[in-house]
Amino acid sequence: MAEITATLLNFLKAIGKYRWYAVAISWTIAVIGWAVVLRLPNQYEASARVYVDTQSILKPLLSGMTTMPNLDQQVVFMRRTLISRPNVERLMRMVDLDVKAKDSKEHEKMVDDLISQIKIGGTERDDIYTITYNASNPKLGKDIVQSLLQIFVEGSFSGKKQDSEKAVQFIEDQIKSYEDKLTAAENSLKEFKIKNMGLLPREGGGDFSGQLISATDQLSQARLELAEAEQARNAIRRQISGEPAKPGKPGEVIEIPVTDPELENRISTTQKNLDALRLQYTEQHPDIVANRRLLDQLLAQKAELAKNKKRSADPGAGYSPMLQQLSVSLSQAEAHVASMRTRVEEYAARVARLRTQSSAVPEVEAQLAQLNRDYQVNKENYQKLLERRESARLSGDLSSATDMLTFRVIDPPTVPTQPTGPNRLRLFSLVFAGALAAGIAVAFLMSQLRPTFLSQATLREVTGLPVLGSIGMNWTAEQTVRRKRRLAALGVSVLVLFGIYGAGMAAILSHPTL
Repeated sequence: MAEITATLLNFLKAIGKYRWYAVAISWTIAVIGWAVVLRLPNQYEASARVYVDTQSILKPLLSGMTTMPNLDQQVVFMRRTLISRPNVERLMRMVDLDVKAKDSKEHEKMVDDLISQIKIGGTERDDIYTITYNASNPKLGKDIVQSLLQIFVEGSFSGKKQDSEKAVQFIEDQIKSYEDKLTAAENSLKEFKIKNMGLLPREGGGDFSGQLISATDQLSQARLELAEAEQARNAIRRQISGEPAKPGKPGEVIEIPVTDPELENRISTTQKNLDALRLQYTEQHPDIVANRRLLDQLLAQKAELAKNKKRSADPGAGYSPMLQQLSVSLSQAEAHVASMRTRVEEYAARVARLRTQSSAVPEVEAQLAQLNRDYQVNKENYQKLLERRESARLSGDLSSATDMLTFRVIDPPTVPTQPTGPNRLRLFSLVFAGALAAGIAVAFLMSQLRPTFLSQATLREVTGLPVLGSIGMNWTAEQTVRRKRRLAALGVSVLVLFGIYGAGMAAILSHPTL
């Protein structure tokens, strides 16, 4: 404790040695600082409060019909971008501040000052925002706040409206593009169908493989019917072979062709086997070739046998009503066989043609599927774009509707009659405290730059030598008077400084607009 007290005393003695410097510095700083504080212009805080109502009855009514704008996000964006350079420059034009700028440099300085002085408070939770601005001119401050409020309200609508118009224009361009794509796809599909008319799958008739299977089944059925018709015709022939061919005279010998029933049965059996094999295999199959060769041999034997005639003495062998009826039936059977053979040949040609085209059909079907798929995709996108265009238009109209976003001014732009700044009481006190601190600091600094030994203990600690004693100063009467006068002058100067401080504080309290 004693060391602290000694150090404090040495500190006070060091300052006291240069006390006049401290007083001069304190007076200079205090007078200059107080003059600056008193000359500071009065500041008037203009403010306005606005409530943004983002709840609208249109939201539930139009939900699902169009894209609802995010009003909360829109208001937050406007709040954060309100004090931007373009908006501040617009604000300057609205209140005629731009005409006061002499050059571009001064104009930029005015913009920066406005950006730093404009404050926007409030939270998104309450949807209440406060716009404040400090100005030396009350009317100017009020006009600036009013203009900011107008920019805030207008910007909340115009930005979204412009975005909707751009979206509609973009969708319009895409619709035109897809219209061209649809026209090109339709023309390509039409030309492809004309070019590959015979290879395209029929509507409701399945694909090409189904057509081939159907034609093969029809060919098999026609061959079966042909075989049945030939069997019926052969049966009629067998019946006719045992009857006289024409009426004869009594005692006349009639020659009748010789027939072999066993040979007819073999021919019929071979023909059936050949028809059955043709339903399963092609004409080049070994079994079909063998049966066809056997059939040719049997038919040759039948032809040879038909050349031999047997003689009959029956005068009525050549005439019989049944024979005439069988002849008519045979003619009908022959005609039926001929028609069935023609049908078989037509179906066989159709099957052969389909088999020939079978190699190209998969490629045609793949190309057709690709063309149909491209056309369908373009058509679906086109329909979606048409729907989106109407939705975008409705969204734009909805965004510009005042019912969707309502601004309610709680407190219109106002300016208090008394200035809100600067806080001269605090500044006056800060200047006084700073002046005293600066004087003490200068005195202490000078004591450190020009040190002296103020006590025996300090001398002994610094030199490390023993101090045997000290001699006190013997002041004369004249010196004592001068010392007292100097101390009195010092006290008076300090008291006057404090008095000026007190008088200034009292003046500020009594005249806030000073």
